[in-house]
Amino acid sequence: MPELPEVETIATQLNKVARGLKIENIWTDAPKIIKRPSLSQFVKNIKGKIIEEIYRKGKNIIFKLSDDYFLVIHQKLTGHLLYGKWKEISKGKFLADIEGPLKDDIKNQFLHFIIFLNNNFQIALSDLRKFAKVLLLKKEEFENLKELKSLGPDPLDKYFTFKDFKNILFKKRNGKIKQILMDQNIISGIGNIYSDEILWWAKINPQRKVASLKEGELKEIFIAMKEILEKAIKLKGESISDFRDIFGNKGNFDKMRKVYQKEGERCERCGGKIIRIKIGGRSSYYCPKCQQ
Repeated sequence: MPELPEVETIATQLNKVARGLKIENIWTDAPKIIKRPSLSQFVKNIKGKIIEEIYRKGKNIIFKLSDDYFLVIHQKLTGHLLYGKWKEISKGKFLADIEGPLKDDIKNQFLHFIIFLNNNFQIALSDLRKFAKVLLLKKEEFENLKELKSLGPDPLDKYFTFKDFKNILFKKRNGKIKQILMDQNIISGIGNIYSDEILWWAKINPQRKVASLKEGELKEIFIAMKEILEKAIKLKGESISDFRDIFGNKGNFDKMRKVYQKEGERCERCGGKIIRIKIGGRSSYYCPKCQQ
């Protein structure tokens, strides 16, 4: 699933190319991904709206539209938004009209939702599993959307301090640090990949209970969290699975990945053997030699 760096990459890129453009129409062959309102009402309400701003909140991409409307897209497990030109080659089958990864990379070809813009470009959702979630809401509905209101603080918010981090973690003293970092109601945006990478950099075993962590260890996690996420954004995310940026390109964080999905490989810091365990039903990768 795209995490904070991947979602930030998409939102930032889209904001640069689509801000100020008008939505002329939409197409979908998977109406179930549109959660609110009904498909017919969705089409009626979104036509003619101007995209005023695109930004990220947690793992959600928010389109602030004219007339106090908000388009909320959660890409879920295999989804990613693309920007380009596609032509319909047969009923419900679109092919990229631009040479390059939009046309050549299979990960960019599972199109199930398209926004047609007034500059003859489109924003398309490629989603193999069709788990993505799309909502179109008026301002009051948006501001009271439970999924957004319940999100924890953004780890890259400049006002999010170490003191804040420590206080929210200790509300879950008996939780394992890996699970706590991934809990969107505690800290928003971090998932399986970056929680493993953060804990490797901080030299912390993912099974450690929060209550067992000393002040210095918490500080190392906090610093690693900020640095890893910021570096991942600069590298446009991780594409070990389905994620691509809006132009269909892979992210470059893979060159920095130290433990995630490296079971059986040697830790580059200490030479220990990286192992995989299950924590809360999710795979977790770490080095038992140097992550204590």
